[in-house]
Amino acid sequence: MFGFSQPLDTNFYQRDTVQVAKELLGCKLVHCSPSGITVGIIVETEAYMQIGDPACHASRGMTKRNQVMFGPPGKAYVYFTYGMHYCFNVVTNDEGVGDAVLIRALEPVDGIELMQHRRQRERLWDLCSGPAKLVQAMGITKEHNGSDLTQGPITIYAGHRVKDIVTTTRIGIKEGAELPLRFYIAGNKYISKK
Repeated sequence: MFGFSQPLDTNFYQRDTVQVAKELLGCKLVHCSPSGITVGIIVETEAYMQIGDPACHASRGMTKRNQVMFGPPGKAYVYFTYGMHYCFNVVTNDEGVGDAVLIRALEPVDGIELMQHRRQRERLWDLCSGPAKLVQAMGITKEHNGSDLTQGPITIYAGHRVKDIVTTTRIGIKEGAELPLRFYIAGNKYISKK
C-alpha cells in the first residue's frame, strides 16, 4: 500500500522516546477512513516522558484520561485540550511507562482535497501545520484513542531518513518548557513554528 511494505511494528515504538520522536521525522502517517485516504509526512514531533518531565500527562501517574500512555507501545493516544481541540500522540517505550510522542505537524502528501474539505482551508500550509490542524485534516477523532498503529485504520510507514534535525524547546506548555524535546526537519515549510 502506498509504495511501502508494512507499517512500523511494535519494536519501533518500544524504544527510548526521544529516539522515536527523532526517527518518526520523515515517516508517513496514513489514515484510511470511510471518507477516503489521507497521507502526510511527519515533519515535527515532541517527546513527553513520565519520568523527569512535568509537562507529560503521565508525570503524576495513571488516570482515566492518560491510561493509554501506560499500555503497549504503538497505540494512538488522542486527547482533548483547550476545550476545543484534539491532539494525536504515539505511545512509546515499554508497557507500564507513560511516554508518548506528540505529532505536531505533517507535510500533506495524498488526500489533499479531503484535507482541504475537513479544514475548510485551501493553502497547503494551513492543513497540517499544528497538532490540532493535522488531527482535523486527517480525520482523527477521540474514537481513535487506543487504536493500534500497527494494524490501522491509522498507520505509520517508514519514510526517508532525515539527517538535518533541529532540536529545540516544546510549544504551548508551562512546566518543562526549558527541556529540548521538540524536533523538526530543518528547512521544512510545513512545521508549526521555528
